[in-house]
Formats: sequence, C-alpha cells, structure tokens
Amino acid sequence: MTTFDDREDRFEKEFAHNEEMKFKVAARRNKLLGLWAAEILGHEGSAADDYAKSVVISDLEEAGEEDVFRKLRGDLDQAHKAVSDDEIRDKMKQLMSVAMDQVRDGK
Repeated sequence: MTTFDDREDRFEKEFAHNEEMKFKVAARRNKLLGLWAAEILGHEGSAADDYAKSVVISDLEEAGEEDVFRKLRGDLDQAHKAVSDDEIRDKMKQLMSVAMDQVRDGK
C-alpha cells in the first residue's frame, strides 16, 4: 500500500467510526426520550421500556429527528397530555447531551 492508500483507509475508518457513534448517540437519546415520554403517558416497567423502543424505531422512518418529534407529539396529543412543542424540543436537546456523555463513557 502506498502512503496515500494508508491515509485514505484511515479516513474511511474514521468516518465509519464517527457515523457509528452518531447513530449510537441518537439511539440512546431516543431511548431516554421515550422513557421521559412514557412517564408522562403513565407507562411503567416493561410498558415504559416497550414505548421507549418504539421511539427508537420511529427514528428509522426518515433522516433527521422530525419523525421522533412527530411520534411524541402525536402520542402526547392522543393521550391529552399538555406538553408543548418547545418542551419536547428542549428535552430532545437536553437528552442529546446526556446521551453523548453516556456513549462516550461507555454506559
């Protein structure tokens, strides 16, 4: 391999690693977000865990986080829970930071 090939290989591995970390952080944030919403919705135990999993899965519908927001907004509205869009988006931001720390720390 040439120096150029070695360098290209390193960049590809770094890119793949960074993408994997982004995915893990987003999935962790969505799980935490699902647990937060589950509490508001009155779910406990395995029902809360199942709901959190459904939030994680909802993020696979399209790129970005709007699919997760729409799921939460719809579920909270359907249950007649008074949670504003700003509260949901603020919680999404807050939990993204928490998720980054947890993934970085290997939790």
